[in-house]
Amino acid sequence: MRILITGVGGFVGAHLAAHLRALHPDDELHGVYVTPIDNAVVTPHILDLREENAVRALICELLPDQIYHLAGQASVRQSFDTPWDTLDHNLRPQLNLTMGILDAGIMPRVVIISSGEVYAAEGDAGDPSSGAVRPFSETTPVAPSSPYGVSKVAQEMLAMAYYRSHGLPMLRARAFNHFGPGQRTGFVVPDFAMQIARIEAGQQPPLIRVGNLSAERDFTDVRDVVRAYALIVAHGIPGEVYNVASGTITTVGDLLDRLVAMARVPVTIEIDPARFRPNSQPRTWGDASHLRALSGWQPSIDLSGTLRDVLDECRARVSGIST
Repeated sequence: MRILITGVGGFVGAHLAAHLRALHPDDELHGVYVTPIDNAVVTPHILDLREENAVRALICELLPDQIYHLAGQASVRQSFDTPWDTLDHNLRPQLNLTMGILDAGIMPRVVIISSGEVYAAEGDAGDPSSGAVRPFSETTPVAPSSPYGVSKVAQEMLAMAYYRSHGLPMLRARAFNHFGPGQRTGFVVPDFAMQIARIEAGQQPPLIRVGNLSAERDFTDVRDVVRAYALIVAHGIPGEVYNVASGTITTVGDLLDRLVAMARVPVTIEIDPARFRPNSQPRTWGDASHLRALSGWQPSIDLSGTLRDVLDECRARVSGIST
């Protein structure tokens, strides 16, 4: 079997590659990178997925049996700064992959990685500003509140168009918030952890500047999330969509408190309004019962352990910077 991962050089892609290599030790595992990288886990292919001819040539060369499409712009915050860039990076590669599949005359199982950001919060008494009053299921109406969310809805609809018109076995995974080792700064947990690591190393004053700590989110360890993706590809029904979520609400402030408790020095917290996200929903969380019924999946890694892994990795990065 030949497996292709797009975005394999990213945070989630690296974890997925490791999981798939352990799961399929004898199969061909290929990965698309934008820039060269040393990685013995997959056979690397360096190309820009926005280049139509290059993508078509790759698909016709590999003839993959499975495709995990992770590549794209993944930051909600960045999508407000560069909305056209977000749409371009999240739509054009998927369309190029689809055209390549049709050119090659193959029917690989393809999972499109969407997001819980596609959902609309129903809120108390119909007021979205109060946040979701129940976990989002796959039947919750989609009404994204960011350009990133819009791009994910568009990716899903594009996948469904070719599922309906050409019978391509497209699957959709709506992943809620996840974090873990390897995530770059620009996301909430590594941002907190990196500041703590720098404080411990004496590289910044003992002050952490933060955004909205009251936001309630559904967090899962990335290693549980990639396990869900593999189960969706193996057992999912083409055309279906599956939430990947813990079903548990955690505030951003609780994650910060846990990290501060792990700090080796005293830390002060300061709210920075510039770090607040426009139009952010106060409460979002997901119902993954559809995925559990399909595969038995459920999160297995405690978030306190994940936070410690991220903080230890940030300490190692800071140590490398200062040596």
